[in-house]
Amino acid sequence: MDDAAAPPTRRPKIPRSVLVAPFTEDGQTLLIERADYAGFWQSVTGSQEDGETFAATAARELAEETGFDAAACGGLLDLRCESVYCIYPRWRHRYPPGTTHNREHLFAVRMPAPLPPRLAPREHVAFRWVPLAEAARTVISWSNADAFAVLAVKMAAWRSAAYTNNE
Repeated sequence: MDDAAAPPTRRPKIPRSVLVAPFTEDGQTLLIERADYAGFWQSVTGSQEDGETFAATAARELAEETGFDAAACGGLLDLRCESVYCIYPRWRHRYPPGTTHNREHLFAVRMPAPLPPRLAPREHVAFRWVPLAEAARTVISWSNADAFAVLAVKMAAWRSAAYTNNE
């Protein structure tokens, strides 16, 4: 058999990932709808690649899935929060055999406005900017909903610190 005709083999995903929540000062966040699961709205997510830090993964996934450059927006904000969740059975084939759980690290990026993303059509088919509370009600994944709750608390703390520092 000709090796050039063989289909490319995919390396199993590493069960460590990031969630990146783009947000605006008025409390909106970006949701994107998966191409392989109609009605599955989520934030930017993606798995680490060999040798990557969580921050490098977050910047790469943000650029790949939205076209947004984290550095141009002031950099990633590490929310210093992680969750461990059960990988949906429909996606377990992407991971090493026997892998059932994933560790996800949370980041956010402050956007100047609710800008239209450049979606990767093989991954996502639609987008919308919504208030954080609506985003938490819209997503199917509990880890996405929790990420929006964490971001809302962090935003309140940042506003409080800015208010206190301006007295």
